[in-house]
Amino acid sequence: MKFLLGKKIGMTQLFTDDQVVPVTLIEVGPCTVAQIKDVEQDGYVAVQVGFGTKKRATKPQRGHTKMLGNFAVLREFRPAEMPALKVGDVLTAETFAEGDTVKVSSITKGQGFQGVVKRHNFSGGPASHGHRHVLRTPGSTGSRFPQHTLKGTKMPGRSGGVRRTVRNLKIVKVDAAHNLIAVAGAVPGWRGGIIEVASQE
Repeated sequence: MKFLLGKKIGMTQLFTDDQVVPVTLIEVGPCTVAQIKDVEQDGYVAVQVGFGTKKRATKPQRGHTKMLGNFAVLREFRPAEMPALKVGDVLTAETFAEGDTVKVSSITKGQGFQGVVKRHNFSGGPASHGHRHVLRTPGSTGSRFPQHTLKGTKMPGRSGGVRRTVRNLKIVKVDAAHNLIAVAGAVPGWRGGIIEVASQE
C-alpha cells in the first residue's frame, strides 16, 4: 500500500496525444514516518505520517515526534500488512508512479447553513397557480402520527465540511523535483487543504 499526505494546489489541464485531461495538482510530501503501530502493542497495524511544519507545538506533541520535527499534520494509514518502513523514513512523490490508481480523502468545502434546495437538491414548490412563498420551502416534514418530525428527515442545516473519499482516480503525472502529482479529475476540499492520497488495495 502506497500513501502520502499533501496539500491541494488547484486544478489545471494537461495535454496528452489526443485529448485534454483536467487534473488536480497536489503537493505531496516530503512526509516523515512518525510512528509504526503493530498488533502486539496497539491492537492493529498502522503507519503514522507527519507532513508540514509549524512553529509551536505542545509538549506532548514534541515528545511524541521527538527529534523528527514539529509536524503541522499527523495522519494514520492502515495497510493490510506490516510495511517495510521504520520511524524517520521520508516519503516523497516518487512513492507513486504515473498510471497508479488512488483514492483521495479530504474535508469538503463548508457551505454554512443552507436550505433544502441546495443541501438536499429539493425541487421546491410551484411558482404559479395561487402559490406564494413556497419556491424553496421543504414542504411537509411529518404526519399526524407520531406527531413529531422523524429523526433523519432531510431538513435545512449546515452543509459541507465533512470527510469525503473519491476512488478510482488515476495519476497522470508525477513531478518528483517539486513534490507534485497530477490526479485526473476533481478532489474534495479547498485550495491549501490537507489531502490524503493512498493506493487502492
